[in-house]
Amino acid sequence: MPLKADLDAIDWKILRELQDDGRMTNVELSKRVGISAPPCLRRVKKLEETGIIRSYRALLDNRALGFDVVAFCLVGLHHQAEVELKAFADRTRNWPIVRSAWMVSGESDYLLHCVASDLTAFQTFVIEDLTSTPNVDTVRTALTIRQIKEQGLVTIDVADTAAR
Repeated sequence: MPLKADLDAIDWKILRELQDDGRMTNVELSKRVGISAPPCLRRVKKLEETGIIRSYRALLDNRALGFDVVAFCLVGLHHQAEVELKAFADRTRNWPIVRSAWMVSGESDYLLHCVASDLTAFQTFVIEDLTSTPNVDTVRTALTIRQIKEQGLVTIDVADTAAR
């Protein structure tokens, strides 16, 4: 697979380490990747400036904060014209219950990752907001039972990236 960015093995190590722990100090990061702190910081800044590192976030425990329902919604639209797709995508940005959204291929047009305080709040969203949205044809929901894996969004195997 061709790379879209010019990264060497050290850059890949930096990305892997930051994806696992974005709060570590530059000194700790430099030790983990095997270079001194100043060039490590320059590399991180370059990765940020080029947009490879988009942001840093805290991963929160939704259940500890009282958000017990995690669900996914597959949404099909009546019409898939660009203006209709954009209108639906814009709406998802205004629904706080929707934490992530993807346009997908197949039987559905969108996949929504939702987090709600309880089942009633999720049902209210689905019935009053989602299904009543213009151009929405079908909504299929899947309530989660428990999360069994959570990792960074990109698989980074440093040994694998050296061959690239």
